[in-house]
Amino acid sequence: MNIILFSLPGNETMSQKLAKHLNAEIGESTIRQFPDGESYVKLNTNVKGKCVLLVCTLNEPDNKLLPLYFLSQTAKDLGAACTCLVTPYLAYMRQDKRFQPGEGITSTYFGKLISSFADTLTTVDPHLHRRSSLSEVYNIPNKVIHAAPHISQWIKANIEKPVLIGPDGESVQWVSEVAKNAGAPFTILQKIRHSDRDVEVSIPDVENYKDHTPILVDDIISTARTMIETVQHLKRAEMKPPICIGVHAVFAGNAYEELMNSGAAMVITCNTIPHKTNKIDLSDIIAENIRDLMKNS
Repeated sequence: MNIILFSLPGNETMSQKLAKHLNAEIGESTIRQFPDGESYVKLNTNVKGKCVLLVCTLNEPDNKLLPLYFLSQTAKDLGAACTCLVTPYLAYMRQDKRFQPGEGITSTYFGKLISSFADTLTTVDPHLHRRSSLSEVYNIPNKVIHAAPHISQWIKANIEKPVLIGPDGESVQWVSEVAKNAGAPFTILQKIRHSDRDVEVSIPDVENYKDHTPILVDDIISTARTMIETVQHLKRAEMKPPICIGVHAVFAGNAYEELMNSGAAMVITCNTIPHKTNKIDLSDIIAENIRDLMKNS
């Protein structure tokens, strides 16, 4: 089946990389707003009988969802064989239970909404927390890609004598995997989150790693409070300035500038969300998983 990619605004670079790996066509679309704020979408490339890949990373998702929905529905109306969502960063994974009376479980609602108009879903390291698999939230065929091997490769190629530092107990499994593949030691911190911007982090045991380069690893860098606090601890412990690595470059508000000003030597992210820190390209493994998903769907 012929594959055609449509890139939502801001996803052009990833779409070009995926099209090259998949030997696929890139379609042209028009997405704009009417003066009253309503969305207008138009597919300028024929999609009849083709598998349509909609490439749209879902940071700041509320403004992206309607154009994404309209594009999927338009493609199906125009005869597309399927519409498959490629979203390197998947939003609305955090609120997966009712923490306070009256709260909405938005993770579940968002999953139902996406599943209603996409035939498959491909994403990278979703924030599963209390979920054992993405299929608990999405009732469509899906692929979860892990960035750990690519992060390990980057560390091996660029850092001498690293020590990896995970932010909390939830990070043990994947930080240990990155460390193992990079041939590096690791340590895990204890984190207490008092609020979105008030995070208390335990002082890491770093006495044995004074001559190592600390690598702080996390899946999402949002407010960056955890990393900033850890950078300060490492500074007081007279460690080398750390390198901060995140899979998803959310960087809410001035988080990136604050992290750099805290004393981090460098901030590196994967290219799941476009940002100037993107140094680790995941397009090859995303394309590989798209192929597998299409074969089995």
